[in-house]
This record gives sequence, structure tokens and C-alpha cells, in this order.
Amino acid sequence: MTEMSSATRQMNWVEANQGALSAALAVIRARLLTHSAEDQVPQIESAQQALQVAEQSLPSPSAIEMLRRLFNLSAFERDVILLCAGMELEAVFASACATAHGDPQKPYPTFSLALAALPEAHWSALKPDAPLRRWHLVEFASPAGASGSLVSAPLTTRPLRIDERVLHYLTGIQHTDERLAGALEPLRPSAMLMPAHQETVERIVSTWKRAVGTSLLPVVGLYGADAESARAIAAHACQLLGMGLQAVPAHLLPTAQSELQTFIRLWEREAALSACALLIDCNDDELSETNRESAVSYVIEKTRGAIFVVSRERRRSRQRTMASFEVSRPATSEQRTVWQAALGPMAARLDGHLHPLMSQFSLNPLAIQAAVSEAAIHLSAQGAAQITGEDIFASLWDACRNQTRTRLDDLAQKIAPAAEWDELVLPVAQKEILREIVSHVRHRAKVYEEWGFAKKGARGLGISALFAGASGTGKTMAAEVLANELRLDLYRIDLSSVVSKYIGETEKNLRRVFDAAEAGGAILLFDEADALFGKRSEVKDSHDRYANIEVGYLLQRIESYRGLAILTTNLKSSLDQAFLRRIRFVVQFPFPDAEQRAEIWRRIYPANMPTTDLDLKALAQVNVAGGNIRSIALNAAFIAAEAGIDLEMQHLLTAVKSEYAKLEKHLTEAEIAGWD
Repeated sequence: MTEMSSATRQMNWVEANQGALSAALAVIRARLLTHSAEDQVPQIESAQQALQVAEQSLPSPSAIEMLRRLFNLSAFERDVILLCAGMELEAVFASACATAHGDPQKPYPTFSLALAALPEAHWSALKPDAPLRRWHLVEFASPAGASGSLVSAPLTTRPLRIDERVLHYLTGIQHTDERLAGALEPLRPSAMLMPAHQETVERIVSTWKRAVGTSLLPVVGLYGADAESARAIAAHACQLLGMGLQAVPAHLLPTAQSELQTFIRLWEREAALSACALLIDCNDDELSETNRESAVSYVIEKTRGAIFVVSRERRRSRQRTMASFEVSRPATSEQRTVWQAALGPMAARLDGHLHPLMSQFSLNPLAIQAAVSEAAIHLSAQGAAQITGEDIFASLWDACRNQTRTRLDDLAQKIAPAAEWDELVLPVAQKEILREIVSHVRHRAKVYEEWGFAKKGARGLGISALFAGASGTGKTMAAEVLANELRLDLYRIDLSSVVSKYIGETEKNLRRVFDAAEAGGAILLFDEADALFGKRSEVKDSHDRYANIEVGYLLQRIESYRGLAILTTNLKSSLDQAFLRRIRFVVQFPFPDAEQRAEIWRRIYPANMPTTDLDLKALAQVNVAGGNIRSIALNAAFIAAEAGIDLEMQHLLTAVKSEYAKLEKHLTEAEIAGWD
């Protein structure tokens, strides 16, 4: 009922505003006619009376009156805007202007004409810092057929045109300026906020209400890894304050000084016309560029009005007051209420499986709702009577993985885990450690939260593992096995590409990875850990100091990461003991002996692979690691396929020789003895 009444009032105002605008234009048209023929004075009086009647029928002030108040326009400046609006809205204005000019070649308004024909005219309206030009309410235009002589023409004789955004506003239409629309995104409140985030909304509203009447509102800084929740908080705060909200990514801000000043001026006008706040989203990767950072700082310092700044780290302002609020990821207890509301009747059918979802995935309300919707679509394909709590849980789990993997896909290589436990050939001790890792990941919520270990301090709660061993010994396969067992995404991060020679860049790259992975607790596989940890050394110069800072930063993030972080190295001996003490699990992947190689060969080929007379004992004599065995087996399969026969030892011999040549390794007679 309230929404219907609001819509009806808006329709009534739009219709009445159109009538008042037409009446105001009639007054301006009558003044133009009076300027060219003095016997038209009665027409002005009649038009003014009609305008008074039209204004009285308005349920609230007209758009032209609101424009006058917003930009503190004089009566003459208001009439100049109406003069220019008349040219766009009524065809008769062109001939009226030509007649008033006394020149049929000038069917357009000018400042000269306005000064002569409109009452209470004042020259100061033409100044660059006066409202008409400062706020781009009107602008100079080229007359039809004009060449490049416009700039040299006298100021008062140049054609005037109303800005399109202002014209739409006068007619009662809200339409974002086209020069801003490509960079701005309107933000609206989501259906629900976490309790802690709702408290932040109330603090923001209180902060701005206390600042009413001051010269500038404080800038509100929202910092933390959960950018989506920060945007939702800003939108809810604006709703409570009766404001709209437009967001601009920091990398879309212009960097040239003149363009930046124009952007600020246009935005300030837009904020006034649409009662909006601006949100600058600094959670983009291009902000590290100096000119981008400078643009953000300039907008914060120079823009008047309500501004939010969303960033990963807390920002500071040199001149303008900034109220900063940390936006933390929602706690498990807070997520429960949102999950139960989103699930509805399905919540009761989960049979206690809701807690594992909340402990594994840290989602904001929008992501929770999206995950539930995705799971519901998947479940709808099954008969309602056949759906169990396990089915609901499995669908929700997969939907949560989909919701959390988007950002990480751009930062790391996603590995589709295919390996299972029975494919992993390792000594019993190593397999036991891997199963222990699974146990720690699976039960961390119970130990940390239910049993209270997390209250003892956050340090050391991250689950980390170091996989050490020569290339091809199964480190990546073991990570795949863990991902399969835990039903989690696995991402490989090549540390050699993350490490940068530029100070601060390595930490930034690592932060992006961890921030993106945090919501879903994906398994992170940091390949070639030696690229970073091998640099840890005695500090002899500034480069050594920053190298050690990079190591310390990674260890700190690993220790607080809510998922599993795995680092791999070919040379465990190159890592210092101080680092190893901070890793929870260390798994040494030994080079396989003959018995283990035979087992790898036994499991290497799929059941559908046709083979003849393969000698596993002879194959185990080839002294290579599991990764090389896989490469040899695959190459031999292609050789057999090309020959059109079953795989035989001769094909494997050819593949072995090729692999040894690739490795620049000598194949001994002992390794292939008895193959013929």
C-alpha cells in the first residue's frame, strides 16, 4: 500500500511538474516577444498568472525550483536555463529567438539576448565560477554550419545550450549523466545484513547525522577483505539516510588533472541532482599504479558531499576527516541466521549438516542466497520425495564452491583433482600424515570453535603442510588426493611468478591470492617454495631485509588462513629451521624404490587399455620417479595406438629412450636387461 501510494504521488508530481515547466516556458517566450514588440506586455501578465496556478497544483516544489535551491541560482540565472530549455522542448523558441535578435540567422539563445530580454539581468552570471558555468548547467554550442570560429567569437554572442542531464531533470526524469554513466554503478541494499554489519551501518548513519551543518561530511572508509559486504553496508546506510549510492571502480577514475577536475565537478552536480553518495572501490589490482592512487586521493580530498571508500587496507586522508570501519568476514554464528532464512523449509532437512557448510565457507548474505538458489535449481531436477538431507548438503556444498571460486580463477591455476588414495604409491608413514591432514581440515571447526582453541589466539590456527621431494615423486598428486577427499577446490600458485623484484609487490600478490581464497577455504598449492624461502638469509642489505619481510608475510598469512596451504620444495635442506617450525605438517616424498616403481607401473594404465605381456619387474628396473613413469606410459600408449596393436614392451622401450633423452640422462644396460 505504501509503495503504491508513493508511486501515485510520483506520477502526480511528474504530471504537475510538466504543467509548471510549460507555464514557465510560456513566460520566457512572452518576454522574448515583448523584447521584439512592446505591445506584448499583457501576454507576460497572463503567462505569469498561469504559472502561479500551475505551481499551486504541485504536491512539492517543481524541478526548476529545486534546481534553483540546489545551486543557489538567481532569478535571472533560472530564466537563462529556462530560455535554453525552451529551445529543446518547444519548436517556437527558435523563431522567437531569431525575432528577438532581429536576425533570422540567429535562431538560438545567447547571453546577450538573455541580458537584454530577461528581468533582473546581471553580468556576474557569465563568470566561470558562477553557477551556470561552474556546474555545467548551460554550455556554449556551435551554431549550425559554424566552423572553428566559435572560440574567437565574443562571449555574449556564442550560442547557449542547456546540458542534457539538466534538461532531463527539469522534465522530471532522473538519468545519470552520460559522461559518468560508463564508470558508475548504482548500488541498492541487499535483503539482509549480518548483525555486526548492521551495527556498522548504524554507526555510519550516526557519524554523518552528527556532522550535518559542518562544511564537509567525514569520508567513510570501509576496509577489509569482504568488499561485497562493505558495498552492502554503504547501500544500507544510504537507504536509512534517504540517499542513493553510485559506485566507481578506482581504476576507472581519470588520471589527467583536467579530466579529473571535470569528473569531480560533474559528480558533485550529479550528487546534488539525484541525492546520491559516491563509493570509490579500491579493491582492484591496477590501483598500485602511482597515478591511480593519486587520482583516488585527489577525489577524496577535493570532492564535496558524501563519500565511501572501500579498500583492503585502512586508508588515511591528509586533509579531510575520515571515519574508518573494519568490515570483517561474518562469524559462523552470524551466518547461521542468514542460512536458515535463505533455506526456509530445507533447513530442517539438512540433518545437522549446516554447521560444516558454515565452518568451511565464509559467505556474505548475497552469496548465501545465490548458493541456495543454485542448489535449489539442481535439486529441482530430482523428485521431491527422493531428496535426502545428504542430497541437499551435497548440492549446497558444490554451490558454495562455485560462489567462492570466481575471484581465485583469475589469480591461480585451478587443478581438477582426479587422483584417489589407491593411486598414491607412498610409504605407510607418509600416507598416515596425509590422512592426519584431512582430519585436521575436516574437524577444525569443532576443535577451534566448539572446543574453544580459537579463543586462545588466532596464531597457528592455519593448517599448513610442506611437501618435500624430488620432481615427479607425487607431491601434486598427493594434493589432488586431499582435494578429492575433502571435496574442495585445488589451486596451484607458482611462487616463482608471484615473487617480484619490486619492493612490496610480492606481498601484494600474495595478499590477492589469500583474500580471494579465504571465503571458500580452497586448498592452495604453492609450487617452487624455494623461489621465496631460499632467499631467507642474514640481512646484509635492504634487499635481504625485504626478502625476509616477504617470507614473514607469507608465513603470517598461512598461519591465519582458514583453509589448507601446501608448499612444495625439491630441496628441503635449503629451508631454515625457523621456517619449518611454523609449518604444521612436513611430508617427505622419497624417490621410489624398485618395489614402489613396480606398484606404480601396476596402477598406471586404465582398465580399458589393451596390453600384452607387460613385465612389471623389468619395468621397475628403470630408475625414474612416478612423474616420469606416467610420461613414459602415456607416450608408449600413443605409440601403440599409432601402430594399431596392443601395448607391448617394445613400445615402452621406445618411450623410455625418449624420456631419458629429454632428461639428458644415460640409460644403462642394467635398466633394460631382459626387455628383448
